Amino acid sequence: MTQTRWWWIRHAPVTENNGTIYGNLDLNCDCHDKESFQALAGVLPDNGIWVTTPLKRTHQTANAIREEMQANDFPAYDVIDDFQEQSFGDWHGMTHQELGEIRGDAWHRFWHAPASEAPPGGESFEELISRTARSIDVLNQKYSGKDIIAVTHGGTIRAAVAHALDLKPEKALGLSIGNLSLTKLNYYTTQNDTQLDQSSWGVDCINAEPLSFKSKKAPEPELFSQPQKIKL
Repeated sequence: MTQTRWWWIRHAPVTENNGTIYGNLDLNCDCHDKESFQALAGVLPDNGIWVTTPLKRTHQTANAIREEMQANDFPAYDVIDDFQEQSFGDWHGMTHQELGEIRGDAWHRFWHAPASEAPPGGESFEELISRTARSIDVLNQKYSGKDIIAVTHGGTIRAAVAHALDLKPEKALGLSIGNLSLTKLNYYTTQNDTQLDQSSWGVDCINAEPLSFKSKKAPEPELFSQPQKIKL
């Protein structure tokens, strides 16, 4: 059996958007939370494959984590276009209040819109899941058996969990993915084993806050190497 370990991290907070919807706009993030970066550095593997998106906030976050790690010979980032945040098209630059006034009763309880709805000039969450899943499947083959540290976006991580656990898109929108949180997923493949499916996913944690790794109540880092497998 082969296990490929995905360490999904949402980028640091974006503060220069002035409270507006920014989706896949290329904005900077605030990397002053040194303690959180140290906590993440303490649980991430030194020899992982690093994946980012073309948006600079993922590079800034990954750089800040690397600065706190003991390793110093890091590979170049594998930049994946499909892992960019959802595009909200014409809704970019609007405040949530402005969008709510336009949408009225159509305002969604978890997100800006239902999973199947694409904003004008943008894309739906279902489309985000589709492109995210496409590249996850490619990287599972490319980096089989390795640790993949994917510094991406909240929507992308929701999409990754939906793909792994076969969640309906609308259900996946209910997932909370905080800035700098860790979501750990494990992909298993088997060969010539009639007792097991050919592939399955396991979950170690979803939306784990980095400072919880230092808490007495938090599981020891060794938990991440002893996942419970969920067969799908």
